[in-house]
Amino acid sequence: MSMSFDQYMRDSVQPMRDELTNLGIQELRTSEEVEAKLPNAKGTTLVVVNSVCGCAAGQCRPGVAEALKHDITPDHLYTVFAGQDKEATAKAREFFAPYPPSSPSIALLKDGELVHFIERHQVEDRSADQIAADLTSAFDRFCR
Repeated sequence: MSMSFDQYMRDSVQPMRDELTNLGIQELRTSEEVEAKLPNAKGTTLVVVNSVCGCAAGQCRPGVAEALKHDITPDHLYTVFAGQDKEATAKAREFFAPYPPSSPSIALLKDGELVHFIERHQVEDRSADQIAADLTSAFDRFCR
């Protein structure tokens, strides 16, 4: 019995997707879904650029999970998956200018405009607790 590469990848990354969707974060899998949600979102929007790398597993996703326990959170929660949903990720990254593509990364937008961004290098060198503290500080500043 042989499994296609695409099926293998879908099965392999599903638990990584589930870590965020189980928190109530909606996946945007196509560029059309991104275009329908991000520019029209009123209030604050968190966008997590998910990834298969170790820093996504060890710091990014756990940091986001911890931050979402805070009293103040964004109005909208979305995720795109770098390397898997390529068109959706590319479209989402258009909203993160002037930052270059980075995964994992975390963006906070207010009324469609970027107000806070955590790049990969800020994930790699920090703990999940430090990422959560960074996010909750941004939530306190922009989500009131």
